Amino acid sequence: MRQENSAFISFGKADSGLIFDDSANNVYPIRYYNIINGVGAKLNKDYSYYGYVYSGKVTINRKFLSPLQLDSKMYFTLSDEFSFSTNEIGSCILIEVLNKGYYEESNFKSYATFGGPVEEVGRLKYIDGCTDSLLISPVKKGQPCLNHLHFPEEINQTQHTHPSHRIGIVASGYGECITPFGNLPLSPEMIFVIKAWDGIEYSTGLDGNSYPIGQHAFQTFNAPMDVIAFHPDSDFGAEDEFHPMINRTIVGGVSANQLKDIMTK
Repeated sequence: MRQENSAFISFGKADSGLIFDDSANNVYPIRYYNIINGVGAKLNKDYSYYGYVYSGKVTINRKFLSPLQLDSKMYFTLSDEFSFSTNEIGSCILIEVLNKGYYEESNFKSYATFGGPVEEVGRLKYIDGCTDSLLISPVKKGQPCLNHLHFPEEINQTQHTHPSHRIGIVASGYGECITPFGNLPLSPEMIFVIKAWDGIEYSTGLDGNSYPIGQHAFQTFNAPMDVIAFHPDSDFGAEDEFHPMINRTIVGGVSANQLKDIMTK
């Protein structure tokens, strides 16, 4: 059952098909699908896709390659032509990144990447006792990424916002999304969207005061919770003039990232 307030949208265990359509976004156009038994989206070879398998098994077919079977708690990103097998029992969320807006301007195209199952805790420190793993890094700085957030038991996060939509699923565990506009329960396989705050828009909370759109915090109780979250943008990643290969290429004692004349144009 869909529930929504000024910060958060939850879709429960949605049917297969389109869940959330933000393709009209001028900067980060995306669509969000639920794939059940291989059915739920018409794939476009010109777009990029990020996915997380949340139950059963999902098999991906690509031209000239053997089928690749992903188990529950595995994740992937793909572009070019591929399809899902329809003769298996399994479900995944799928984020479609359209080749428009910033993605077209930055010449974005995802790598074919497969990984998982996700680990029990994150590799990076986050806030308020939570941890995070960057499952799929941005190809270049500014481009999308996929994350695993781990919430230990009895976490009470600081209220916060994000500058772009956060799109995800509760991979395991239970909790609650605490917002000034009302609280919403979090449960396994719940698909959700956290609304972006543009730094301008406010909405009236239950107490009659104004709060930023998207202000929220996650809370857990007597058990941990894990969340998979797609970010349509980033402020982190490699750049053409700053990445491990060029940084550690030394010419006469100087990094090649300082030598504009020899950089590939």
